[in-house]
Amino acid sequence: MPKLPIPGVKSLIAVGSGKGGVGKTTVAVNLAVALGQLGYKAGLMDADVYGPNVPLMMGINQTPMALGERIQPLDQFGVKLMSMGFLNPGDKPLVWRGPMLHSVIQQFLRGVDWGDLDYLVIDLPPGTGDVQLSLIQTAPITGAIVVTTPSDVSLEDARKAIFMFHQVKVPILGVVENMSFLICPHCQERIDVFSHGGGRRTAEQMQVHFLAELPLDPRVRIGGDTGKPVALHKDDQAPFLALARNTVARVQEVERETGPKIEISD
Repeated sequence: MPKLPIPGVKSLIAVGSGKGGVGKTTVAVNLAVALGQLGYKAGLMDADVYGPNVPLMMGINQTPMALGERIQPLDQFGVKLMSMGFLNPGDKPLVWRGPMLHSVIQQFLRGVDWGDLDYLVIDLPPGTGDVQLSLIQTAPITGAIVVTTPSDVSLEDARKAIFMFHQVKVPILGVVENMSFLICPHCQERIDVFSHGGGRRTAEQMQVHFLAELPLDPRVRIGGDTGKPVALHKDDQAPFLALARNTVARVQEVERETGPKIEISD
């Protein structure tokens, strides 16, 4: 299937990880919000169909409406949203095989009326399975961000994710080291809970860019649990604004090399 542009969407940013538990969805949510805070038109597509946490983290859980044959995305904090969590709410699990996953990913990409967006952030499931390959093989992904923690176990799986994107010829925008450090709220001492610097070293070893070190901060967790992403709060948003700016710069570099993938919407 040809990689046809998504009408009106200028750039598609895939956020992936080699393993779960590294805060990939937290990064994707706050990146999309931060892009909006910087004045860009942003959307967030939750492709993690087995664990769709975007509704909780964005504080919205409604049923999208259809207009004609197009699903209308929900809007929260100025970000357009689509998630399986809106269509399959509650604790009921999805027990789906590859062809069904492929169908829902295509519906989210091409059956949703995204309108005009500068950036559509796509939160992938962890790992290197059917959803990732279905998306990558059919959508014109501008580039991918790989999220890791500094621990050796996480970095080993992050390298696998980087190799996967290389193998399918998706440009790597860069590596994000999440939970990079903790600042003690009492003594202000920096604590490297999961080690430190492994993300930057891995990026250098694999000759890809390093985008950001994001702190292990209770306020980030609280923002996700309460549906008020930390990137909304002026006192706490600086790390994610820096990530958003670095991501925009990398997208612009990639598009100078390959050309933007945009189709004018009807």
